Formats: sequence, structure tokens, C-alpha cells
Amino acid sequence: MRRDRLALAGLAVLALAGAVAAAQEKAPAFDREAQVGPDPVLPEPQNYLLPPMNIARAVGWKQGESPSVPDDMRIRLYANGLAHPRMVHALPNGDVLVVESKAPGTEPIQRPKDVIQGYIKSFASTSQGSTPAQAGGGEGNRITLLRDADGDGTPEVRSVFLDHLHSPFGVALVGNDLYVANTDALVRYPYTPGETRMTAPGTVLTELPGGPIDHHWTKALTASPDGTKLYVGVGSNSNITEHGLDVERERAAVWEIDRSSGAHRLFAEGVRNPTGLAFEPQSGRLWAIANERDEIGPHLVPDYLTSLQDGGFYGWPYSYYGQHLDPRVRPQRPDLVARAIPPDYALGSHVAPLGLVFSPGGGGGALPARYAGGAFIGEHGSWDRPDLSGYKVVFVPFENGRPSGKAQDVVTNFLNGQGESRGRPVGVTLDRTGALLIADDTGDTVWRVTSAQTNTAATGR
Repeated sequence: MRRDRLALAGLAVLALAGAVAAAQEKAPAFDREAQVGPDPVLPEPQNYLLPPMNIARAVGWKQGESPSVPDDMRIRLYANGLAHPRMVHALPNGDVLVVESKAPGTEPIQRPKDVIQGYIKSFASTSQGSTPAQAGGGEGNRITLLRDADGDGTPEVRSVFLDHLHSPFGVALVGNDLYVANTDALVRYPYTPGETRMTAPGTVLTELPGGPIDHHWTKALTASPDGTKLYVGVGSNSNITEHGLDVERERAAVWEIDRSSGAHRLFAEGVRNPTGLAFEPQSGRLWAIANERDEIGPHLVPDYLTSLQDGGFYGWPYSYYGQHLDPRVRPQRPDLVARAIPPDYALGSHVAPLGLVFSPGGGGGALPARYAGGAFIGEHGSWDRPDLSGYKVVFVPFENGRPSGKAQDVVTNFLNGQGESRGRPVGVTLDRTGALLIADDTGDTVWRVTSAQTNTAATGR
């Protein structure tokens, strides 16, 4: 049966490749920059028997290769040989936690195109050009600790900090409590600063929606500035309710969890897949990045960055980008559509943002001053449009707590000249010096970006 499915998928992929090439030749030019900003251009939706699919085949980084940054910056390898690193988190003492994670399993195949989509997506994780040091160690589903004690930009200590986790993603430290958002539970661990391996068992603070279907399995996590609340992003269990509404209970939402009791409520709803959460430092407001729906066109729907209103509804599944109806959903809910809130800032269609971190205002860190006050976003990259989009890290400048200009490319060239993926950015964070750290789950690597003039503590370069 599996062989028959693969054969069917292979034939379908060949047919699809021809259809995609023909569509690219006939399709009118579209200005992708028109979908970046507070008022994106939204073309009419399209219906497909089989939507356009094109993913960059994973080949990994060759010796000496790295992503590109502007001339006044530099990028260096921070750690490699990891096992699918998805998130990076900097601790107050300078240690860096790298969350290495794999998906919890496969979804049920209900439609012929599910076979084809799975086959296409598998290209993104089949690295054929990685060096042995980049091939990934172990099985993942763990957290690795990196320590750069002398501040030269290269960790001297590397240790498995937590192991045997269940598809972890988000991490937050509040006081001496470390929280890990597994795909099915938020777990608390007692943390001692300086330890390189955590041996104390964790305690489940609250369960999260998991399997048996677990379509969007990553659970983003952040803590409120006062440390009393935790916020978890829980993605939808489908693209657009194809598994039924019963499996969407309390999904496509951001949960607010009381840190002392574990009790939760839905802080914001209708957010299809909130993959990153962070508090903007000037306004103190909670912001999210979200992956929007597929299969209604290569230029729909833009993924986005938005502030979240307490009790706000953001459209999924009934509408997109405010009150634009999605006709595929039955039954419709005009009452919810009427109060759907449009996002603050579009990032472009299908760029797949997965990492979010705000930089403080005022400058003085390890990055050029123009990156003071704004949001760094890791765009994992598209799979469902003929022309690839994303595959980079961008910066959205902020002023007075709001986006104030066009998103700027910061880290690029994750794709090679043949359109193959050497790496794909996921989580982003700032380390204790203000340098930007990027988890690259295809290159099995963490990259570190600084100003070209930044000195290191140990060498003075």
C-alpha cells in the first residue's frame, strides 16, 4: 500500500511540475512587496483541484558556506550538528537553550492530495549535501544548553539539558521556574542558574490540545512582564476545518494560563496558527506572528504580525484578513465575521513566520543602531506557491509601539542559486550581548549575527 501511494505521488508530482511551470508562464506578474505592510493587496481567491506546490529541496550547508547579511554586519556559525533545532532561548546568565524537536507523527490521509502534499513537503527535510558535522545528532525532542563563557562567540560547553520531551517548541523562564511547551502539555521544571543538565522531574502545569490529529503541533510560549501569566499559541487542527469542527475545540487561539494554578482561558481566537508570541517592550502589548490558510491561491492569504486584543477574534476559519469571507467553510458564522479584527501588519503570502523577538529601543547592543526598536522574524519559507517566498530573517521597525516601515531583509541566501534550501530559519532570539541568534532546522545549525564592528570580550577583535 505504501509503495502504491508513493508511486501515485510520484506520478502526480511529475504532472504537477508541468502544471506549475505552465501556470508560471501564464500567470501575470504580482508585486509581492504589495503584500508587506499594514494594508496588503488581496487578490480574488482561486479554487484548485490541486493547488500549486513548490518546495526547496533540502541540501544543507557545504563547508565554508553561510547565510548573507548586510555589509556592516557579520554572521558566524554558533553551533552545528544539532537535531532539527526549532527554537533558541537566551537565559539571564548568558547560557543559550536550543530546542531540538521533531513532529509528533503523521496525520490521517483523507484526500488524494494529502498524499501528494506530504510527498512534496518531504523534500524539505531530505538533506543530501550536509557535512557530517551538520547531519544532526540523536533523535531530537530535547533541549541542548550552549555556554560561551569567554564571550568570543563560540560556545565551549555543550550539554543535553533536558531529554525525552514530547515535540517541544516554546520555552520561558520565570524566576527559578523553567516552562517547556510540549505539543500536548505545558511542563514546569525547577531551574538552578549555572546547571548544565536538569535532573529534577517536571510537573504538568496544564494540558494542551495534542493528538490523535495534531496538524499544527508547535506550541509558542511567552510570559507576561510581571510573570503572573503564561501565553501559549495553539494552532488549528487543519488548514480550513477539513477534519471537522469537533477537533478544533480551543484551537486556533492564544491561551492565557495562570502560572500559580494552571487555569486557562482563551485570550484571543481565530488565529489560525500563532507560531510566535512576544511582548513589545515599549507598549507592553502582546504580539503574535501567524501562519494563514492555504489552497486559495499563491498570493492568499498573507501571513502576519499583529497585536492581540483581549477577547479579540481574528477570522479563522470563517474569514481572512478581517472580514474577507472564506467560502469553503460550512456552516458560516456571520456573527463572528462581523467582529473579525484585521491584523496589524502583513508579511507576505506563505512566508511561514515561525520566530519572533523584539529588540529594545535605544541601541547600544551588538547590532547596528538601525535595529533598535523593532521585531526580528524568522520566515521558514513557502511550499504552496510556484515562486518561493520567505526563507530569510526580516526586521520590522517599530515606533511608539507600532510598526513604522517596510520589513527589511536581514539574513538571506538560505536558498542556493538552484533554488535548493541550504537552511531554513525558525526561532530567533537576542543573546545577553544583543546579538541575534537564529535556529536553522534544515541546516541543523544555530547562527549568530552581530555588527561587523562588534568586539568580543575575549579577543578584542
